[in-house]
Order: sequence, then structure tokens, then C-alpha cells
Amino acid sequence: MSGAQIVEVARAWIGTPYVHQASVRGAGTDCLGLLRGIWREVLGHEPAPVPAYTPDWSEPQHAEQLWAAAERYLVPRLLEQAAPGDVLLFRMRSQSVAKHLGIAASLGPSPTFIHAYSGHAVLESPLSAPWRRRIVARFAFPEGVS
Repeated sequence: MSGAQIVEVARAWIGTPYVHQASVRGAGTDCLGLLRGIWREVLGHEPAPVPAYTPDWSEPQHAEQLWAAAERYLVPRLLEQAAPGDVLLFRMRSQSVAKHLGIAASLGPSPTFIHAYSGHAVLESPLSAPWRRRIVARFAFPEGVS
């Protein structure tokens, strides 16, 4: 599956309402649910069940649970190796855990990414300087079927 195909699948989720812990295109999703839904569409079954989580999950323990899961199931890339379809992991506040993610959509002088953002639906946002400086990791989808 090419990065362009992943972006095409991600764009099909645009407009899906934000619903915590959901992962149903058109009905509701959060940022992790968006990634899970894209995974199902491009690779098949999810590699592991996702336990229930709260909006502040992993913060009290200061555990990088989302990052650890990404390293288990996705292919790490250098931050400088930008490609459409990459999974971007964000740290929303300094000194906090990384707990937001999105899909790199457009590159070049006006880069964009697709994400499910609390209080909004899934949208394609400019990857502006405030968003870029929050990126802490970049991953690619693995090859093949899970």
C-alpha cells in the first residue's frame, strides 16, 4: 500500500465526528481510532485489541504507551524522512506524554495532515509550525497483511 493510498483512505474519514474510543468511519472516531480504522482498511485485522482508555491515559504514570505501541506495530522513520501516509506522533505539551497522532497528507511548502481532534470532526489541517514542533516521532505502515 503506497503512502498516497493511505492518504486517500484517511481522507475518506474526513467529517467523521470526534468520539472518544470510537473507530467507525462516518459515525465516530478519536485519533487512535482513525489510525485503527485506516489499518483495518489497508492491512486487515488489527494486530492487538485496544483496552479502554481515558482522555488522560498514561499521563499519571508518565508512560509513553502510545509511542511504545507505535514502535511495536509500525515502522519507525527518521523525523526528516517525511512521506505522505506517515503516522505522526505528537506531544501536545512539553513534559507530557505523546498522545495525539495524525497521518501526513501533503508535503512541500504547504504541508497538511489528517487527524481526529477533540471538539472537531476528522479534518485535514495545515502542518503549521506549532504542529510541526510537537512532532516527536514518525512511522510508516508495515508492508503486507496483519
